Amino acid sequence: MKSIGSFLHDVWQLSRPYFRSEEKWSAWLLLISIIVLNLSMVGMNVVFNFWNRLFFNALQLRNETAFWHLLLTWERTPSGFIMPGFCLVAVVYMNQWLQIRWRRWMTTQFLDEWLADRAYYRISLTTDTAAIGTDNPDQRIAEDLRDFVATTLSLGVDFLSNFVTLASFVGILWVISGDLTLFGITVPGYMVWVALMYAIVGTWLTHIVGRPLIGLRFRQQRVEADFRYALVRLRENMEGIALYGGEAEEKGNLLDRFHHVIGNWWGIMTWTKWLNALTSGYTQVAVIFPFVVAAPRFFARKIELGGLTQIADAFGRVQTALSWFVNAYATLAQWNAIVIRLTTFHRAILIARAAAGEGLIVSPSPDGAVRVSNLTLQLPNGLKLLSGESLSFDRGSSAVVTGRTGSGKSSLFRAIAGIWPFGEGRIQRPSESCLFLPQRPYIPLGTLRHVITYPDAPDAHSEADIAQALEDAGLAGLIAQLDDDKNWPQVLSGGEQQRVALARALLKRPDWLFLDEATASLDPEAEAALYRTLKARLPNTTIVSIAHRTSVAALHDKRFTFEREDGRTGRLAPHAVDVAAAQ
Repeated sequence: MKSIGSFLHDVWQLSRPYFRSEEKWSAWLLLISIIVLNLSMVGMNVVFNFWNRLFFNALQLRNETAFWHLLLTWERTPSGFIMPGFCLVAVVYMNQWLQIRWRRWMTTQFLDEWLADRAYYRISLTTDTAAIGTDNPDQRIAEDLRDFVATTLSLGVDFLSNFVTLASFVGILWVISGDLTLFGITVPGYMVWVALMYAIVGTWLTHIVGRPLIGLRFRQQRVEADFRYALVRLRENMEGIALYGGEAEEKGNLLDRFHHVIGNWWGIMTWTKWLNALTSGYTQVAVIFPFVVAAPRFFARKIELGGLTQIADAFGRVQTALSWFVNAYATLAQWNAIVIRLTTFHRAILIARAAAGEGLIVSPSPDGAVRVSNLTLQLPNGLKLLSGESLSFDRGSSAVVTGRTGSGKSSLFRAIAGIWPFGEGRIQRPSESCLFLPQRPYIPLGTLRHVITYPDAPDAHSEADIAQALEDAGLAGLIAQLDDDKNWPQVLSGGEQQRVALARALLKRPDWLFLDEATASLDPEAEAALYRTLKARLPNTTIVSIAHRTSVAALHDKRFTFEREDGRTGRLAPHAVDVAAAQ
């Protein structure tokens, strides 16, 4: 477990930006209002402590007039019972208001940083499955930020309230408890020392019993997210699973992940049981403990019944304030896990963004060509794919890169796109527009119009242009469904999804079009037809492809082969284009 100083520093680093942001004035106003209302409730508890003494003394003396007077006065006093109720309602309202504003701001900041400089992509490439800070970013942004805001605010205000309660009641308890002579030694305000020792013992025992919960809570967040992710994966790949008949395997995988959830939860249950037993006993004993300790003075007629109840109430307030750590331990354990997950995730983002300018250098091309110079390309595990290679793609001359599956062709395209972080060398790209189409197109949620125009806005292209692009891509049958909002990743087949990606290219009309096996799901005739359509519709676009089929390679002016044996460094070799294969 981190030291308290280091942990609180992490909490401050997560919290500080919001209270220094453009929303700082409203944030501080809400926070101060919450604190003031909580402190007013503490003040009412102080008033009630003295009222409690007079009320029980009236009962002991059978003073009916004082009894009713106190009741009526208490009801009519502006700072009486109605005030605490108002404070409670106002605190809840303002607390929730601050929570949603704070969470909104932090979510926006985390999303901005996670998406900036493609940090999300670099983080996803880590080969360490146990890497802290990189697993389940969706949960960290959606759930951990929500819980951090709610728990930080709740614990912070509660701690301050207990601190003020302690400061308010310790003086009262010191005065009314009197002195205790023990073994010839007079102890002033002895009930304060009793409360302090009681709280110290309870805090120490609570930490010993509850410490394992910190690690268990942290792991629970992870195994829950892993299980949910597996369920999402099943939903996204239902057709493939059904075709393979992989239901039994999927069920086994899901149950295995769920067993991790259950196993860790049993650990939490076990230690929570012991912690609850300790804190429950601690709280129950605390109810009668002050009466036992103060009883000798009461029976010696040094204090009245009202004084005894006042001592018990003050002792309870002081003891509860001193025992804040005991009572909040389970929440603190959960809070600690949340803070660790957010700080490690945030550091992973910062490291990824800081490394964005390292390795491969992408710069504008002076002559309009794509040039790769002295390129060393690596996998995330350090295996070299290329070393010191150079090649160029000239404007207006189509080119194709072929090679065995897994040789590194896609990594080369990612490097040219400027998103592959592992390697060294210089890549020069023209300032003209470039569009990269991967083998597996991304199909966003929303209407088909949004799917076709992505990443542009749906209204960025005219209805006629979208319809023409769909027709050219062989998807004329979908034109009538442009405004239908369906689960398009499931509705469209693999070949149709690739046609959608080519329709986007026809809409955007880029100067450079890079196709990473972007037609591999189509039959050879359809593939060749689409390449001919692209060249006809986009005469000013230079096409660079990755392909396996010789028929596709023959549709280009230049050909490079990525030659690499398993486990060895490869090379890029120029080859002649087999024009006859295109016939």
